Parts: sequence; C-alpha cells; structure tokens
Amino acid sequence: MNSSPALLEVHNVRKAFPKADGSELLVLEDVNLQLSAGQIIGLLGRSGSGKSTLLRLIAGLSAPSAGEVRYLGQRIDGPAPGISMVFQSFALYPWLTVFQNVALGLEAQHVPKAEIRKRSLAAIDLIGLDGFESAYPRELSGGMRQRVGFARALVVQPNILLMDEPFSALDVLTAENMRTDFLDLWSDGRMPIKGVVLVTHNIEEAVLMCDRVMVFGSNPGRILSEIAVTLPQPRNRLEPAFHDIVERLYVAMTARKSAGSTAQPANRLQGLGIGTELPNVSSNLIAGLMEAVAAPPFNGNADLPEIASDLHMDADELFPVAETLQMMRFAELEGGDLRLTPEGLAFANATVDERKRIFARHLLSYIPLAAHVRRVLDERASHVARKSRFLDEIEDFMNDEAAERTLRAIVSWGRYAEAFAYDDEGEKFSLENPGEFEG
Repeated sequence: MNSSPALLEVHNVRKAFPKADGSELLVLEDVNLQLSAGQIIGLLGRSGSGKSTLLRLIAGLSAPSAGEVRYLGQRIDGPAPGISMVFQSFALYPWLTVFQNVALGLEAQHVPKAEIRKRSLAAIDLIGLDGFESAYPRELSGGMRQRVGFARALVVQPNILLMDEPFSALDVLTAENMRTDFLDLWSDGRMPIKGVVLVTHNIEEAVLMCDRVMVFGSNPGRILSEIAVTLPQPRNRLEPAFHDIVERLYVAMTARKSAGSTAQPANRLQGLGIGTELPNVSSNLIAGLMEAVAAPPFNGNADLPEIASDLHMDADELFPVAETLQMMRFAELEGGDLRLTPEGLAFANATVDERKRIFARHLLSYIPLAAHVRRVLDERASHVARKSRFLDEIEDFMNDEAAERTLRAIVSWGRYAEAFAYDDEGEKFSLENPGEFEG
C-alpha cells in the first residue's frame, strides 16, 4: 500500500479580503481538493468565482484566512520551490531575450551559470522555440510568447505546474496547437512536472485536458461538484462520450447550487431584489441570443453546448447572457438547455419598436433595481437622481466593482428600453428622453 503523501492537499480553505468599511469580502469558502501524481485537475467556473485566488494560495503567493494548503505533506507558508505557475498574460520582461527570460528563475536560485545555460536551452527546445533564444518578446507572436512563459515555469523543474487560463489570450488556432503540444509532452513524460492544476472557464478545454474537473460556484467561490474525465488521451471532441461529459458540466454549471442546497435557477429568481448582482451584458447580446435560439434548428429550445458551438462562445461569455434572459423571463434555463418563453419568442419575431416595448415591460417588471430607478425618477419633481444615490444602496449588498458593473447593466438596459436616460459626465439618471411604453 502506497502511504506517500499526495502532491497537493487543500483543506477547508477560506479566503476573505478586508473592505474599507471594516467588513470583509468573502472570496472562497470551505474549499477541499487533492492532487495526486500523474493527474491534471481543472478548476472550472465563471470569472469571479475565486479560481485564480485559489491558485495564488496554492502557489504560496497569498495565505488563506482559514484552513490550509499542503504540498508533499508540508503546510505552504510562502512560495514553494516545487510549484511553478503559467499566467494568462505573458508576463515577460520586454528588455530581456527569450533565453534571459527563461533563465531568470534559475538565476534567482543562484544556480551555477553552466547549469543555467544547459537547463534554459533544454527548456526552450522542449517547448518548440529552439532558434529564438536571442529574440525579444516584441519579435514573437502571442503563442510564442506564451511558450516562453511555459519554458520559464518548467526550467526550475517543478513537481506541480499551475496554469491560470494560459490559452485564453490566444487566438483559437494557436490555443488549440498549444494544448495539443502540451498534452503530447505530458503524455510522453517529457516534462519534469508530476501534476497540473488548470484554471479555465472553457468547458471543452477542461474535458480535453483534465482527469478531474472541479465546478466552482460564486459568491463566495466553492466547489459545487467534481466530475471525472476517464476518456483516454488523445481525446476526440466528436465522440459521443466527450459530448456527454461536456453536457454534464453545462448542467452542473447552470444548476447554481449553494451550500447545502440543490436549488435550481427558477428558485433564485424568487429572491431577486435591488441588491441582486447583475451581469453587464449588452442589449445586442441579449437580443442576439434570443434570435439565435428562436431560429432553426433550435426553434426556441437550444442545448447550451450546441448553441455555444454555433455562436463560438465559451461558458464565461454565454452563461451571463442566458441568465439575463432567465431573470427577465425571456427564457428558462435548466438542465443544460435554454428554452425561450412565449414572450422571448415574441421578442425575437418583433419589429424594432415592438422589441423596445417588450423589453421595457420585462425590465421594469422583473428587474427590481431598474424598477426602483424608474420609480425614484417618477416621484421626483425634477425627474433627476444622481448615480451615487443608487450606488450607495447596492454597495450594501456587494463589493464596489460588482456594484459598478450592476449599475452599468441597468444604464445599458434602461437606455435600450427608453425607460430612463443617463448622463455619464454628470453621473445622473433622468427622464429626459423616456419612451412611451406599457407599465
């Protein structure tokens, strides 16, 4: 029986950040996971679900507020020498060559010069940049710069490689090429690493690369479910088994479970209030998704993986729009499917003016903050109210960034519906140019 410790253990981790008013912003709560040798595990979730924060805790760049992270059985209290990270941004020093950027980590460890040269050249060759040692980052494409980032992480010969959305800044073809190259090197055992933690919001990427996928929920971030991917490598996106796992992940991500609850999206709608955080998605995206789902072959009922593929959208782009349709009662989101309501179908088939009237009716009926803004404007003799008046109210329910994003969504939707106007320079809402619509 093998009694050796796991590569990585995360026990009951909680992370909160202090706020200016003395309260705290809870980012992660009760997170538990384990990484064993030979595994790639994925952390899958929306932006803001705490995935990158967890990665920083694992790297020792930040400390948990409660719980602990252990590497090879030892508690992590600072940067661990056996853990390296590849970032979403290339994070290269522009005044250093490829060789110098790769060698930097070894120089910081005071490795002998001959060993630095040997290991740096080997890492550059491994990731496919042999011949570019003297090039500067400005001379490289995005994909080549990210390869330098991989070489810099691998040259220190880590046991664990942390990857924070390493392919998301690349174009589709370059990202696919880099995933394939990475998996080839991993499968052949040509890299020094023994385990990988990958942060992603791309569901197909998670199924393509990972052995286990942890699905994260938000506010605060926590693991909602874990799904094993047992398909042999290399994996084929066209196989039914691949599609089945993608579908399971879409269902898990749309379930919106909370701790100790199996509440579905419909139940969440009952709790909407002026303090509900809203996604800042444009009216064009809202209308466009309704049009796409209403049209053949979906005819009003779309499987999320299929509509995502058709529209070339990943989960982080699609889910906020789909959930906005649900909040405004234009669609129902359940079990990985998006089904338009009769009102959603009517909107998709309406004229421009009819769409505005339908949108305004739903905005003021189902989005409490929008109704609140309109009510305040109606009740004031001047029909004017400062942005700060509403911002102060909703900041009691969410952090400053989320409050600003929520109010921006209300501004965008209100303008489209002609429910109220907004002056960005004066930071004021008004009824200066409201449209006529049914209440």
